[in-house]
Parts: sequence; C-alpha cells; structure tokens
Amino acid sequence: MLKYLGVLLTFLPLLIQAQSFDLGSWNILNLKWNVDSKWSLFTETQLRSLKFYHHFHYYEYKGGINYRIEKGLTVSIGAGSYQTYKEGGNFVLPKNNDEFRIWPQLILVQSVGPLKVEQRYRMEFRFTSQGYRNRYRYRMGLSYPFGKNKNGTQAFQISGSNEIFFTDREPYFERNRLLFALSYRLSRASMFQMGYLHQFDYKINDETGRDFLQCGYYVELFRK
Repeated sequence: MLKYLGVLLTFLPLLIQAQSFDLGSWNILNLKWNVDSKWSLFTETQLRSLKFYHHFHYYEYKGGINYRIEKGLTVSIGAGSYQTYKEGGNFVLPKNNDEFRIWPQLILVQSVGPLKVEQRYRMEFRFTSQGYRNRYRYRMGLSYPFGKNKNGTQAFQISGSNEIFFTDREPYFERNRLLFALSYRLSRASMFQMGYLHQFDYKINDETGRDFLQCGYYVELFRK
C-alpha cells in the first residue's frame, strides 16, 4: 500500500510544477446518505480558482435525491446555486453569472471484466443572471480498481472521463471537460480523489475553461 501512496503523493508536485500554464484548483466535498437499498440523499459543494489556490472565481452548492431502479441504473433529481465571478483576483465583482439550477439525470453503470463503464445523462434547467437557458450533458467514464482489498473494497482506483455540454441555441456545443484521476479509499465510508482536469469552453462567459488540479473528498453514510 505504501508504494501506491507514494504514487499519489508524487502526483501533486508534478502538477504544481505545471503552474507555468496557470494550473487552477478544483475542490470538491461530497456527502451521500443511503436511506435504504433504493433511496439515497446527496449534497456537494465546490470551490474553484484560476491559479493554484489563488484567483478564486467560482463556487457552487447543491443537493438532491437518488433512486436506484435496478443494479447499474439510477435516476436523480438535484438543484443548487452556481456563482461565477470575473477573472483577475479572488471573487472579483461584478459576477459573470448568478445561477439557480434544477437538473434530472440518469446514470448507467456496466462492468466489463475489471473495468467499470459509467454513462451519465443530465438535463439542466438554468435560471441565470442572463436569462433562462437549457443545457444537456453527457459523460462517459472508465474506472479500474486495484490494490489490496480493504473492508471488502479495493483501496485504489484509477479513472478517466470525458463530458460534453450542448444547448438548444446556436452554436449548440458549449463545453468539453476531460478528467484523469486517482482515488484512495480511506475507509468504507470515505474516499479521497486527486486528478487533472482540462476544460474547454466555446463562446460562453459563465465560466472560464482552464487546467485544474482536482481534489475531492467523498463521504458515504449508511443507515443502520
């Protein structure tokens, strides 16, 4: 296990060295509570910066409900607040976007040998400071667990995903988001993830596409 932790720790300084191309930070705190085998509740907050833990420009908080229809098929409904500030410093006013969002989604998960294939479909109803908008998102991801079993699960997971964003207005294509990450399960109830995320935006101003170091802490609780 120590050698895998070494890989995880050496990943950070390599990304820090990449600050020459303005590596930003993308921070996630996620909490999920499993009510039973079908229903669960979740909440999440995010904080992002355009430089390495400097020039903070974005935060969001959201929550919702999941319903597991059957193994590998889950539907959700969520809502939240999404706030984007101008570039050039920490939370520079005026804001680029002040948004409330409602979003239903569908997640399909399949196993191909040791690989897990996840597809996520999400529709967003967006009430923004520039008016009402619709948006459609599709994400496909692959993950591979490895390492010594711990509490019935494997300690490490490497993953990659790509997500595309579309609208019903010209130019229709808005954004592409690519992520490569390494996760470590601290316990049955918690996991830490660190990765590299590249975001490309096309003619939109509610958020700026850049390169980010993503750090996430995920907690999953189970009803007794």
